[in-house]
Amino acid sequence: MSDQTPSRDIVLDAATLRVLAHPMRLTLLEHLRQRGPATARQLAAQYEIDSGAASYHLRRLADGGLIEEDHERGTRRDRWWRARHRSSVHQPADSGPDEQQDSRAYLHAVVLAYSEQLRRLAYTAPLLPDEWYEASTFSNYTLRMTPEELNEAKSELAAVIKKYRDRDEGAGVPVALQLHAFPLVEPDDDA
Repeated sequence: MSDQTPSRDIVLDAATLRVLAHPMRLTLLEHLRQRGPATARQLAAQYEIDSGAASYHLRRLADGGLIEEDHERGTRRDRWWRARHRSSVHQPADSGPDEQQDSRAYLHAVVLAYSEQLRRLAYTAPLLPDEWYEASTFSNYTLRMTPEELNEAKSELAAVIKKYRDRDEGAGVPVALQLHAFPLVEPDDDA
């Protein structure tokens, strides 16, 4: 990909699920998507990890086709990286039987990465300007649904999100919108 604008989405296959089955890789990828190109050194400082570890995770993301080197910035010694896609899409129902383990490992990494993002937000959210604080939402709903109803709700919510994603990208600032939907059952319970 030669231009600066990442393509829309990537549907994760078994290989990319394995690459992203690490919370730090998800965190680094999301940083590049939300804030633009960065170096391993910058990312290491931001997330308080060793720059060698950051470089390793970035190379794994690049090998998986999720990011690429930004040749228009930096030098060979100071490599810049950028995201190739705006977002990742993974529907566990679309995974074949041979991908179930990779799908579940990815889910585990997603939950860990999001929980770390929320931990960081705990320190910055109270400092938001009033306009952004008042526009934010922190909601938690418990609904009684069947799997069919949950699939219907996912489709409806995806249509609303698509409306905002498809408009002019020059407006506004990046906003993290996370939607999680899962049954509140223990592994041994009957769902």
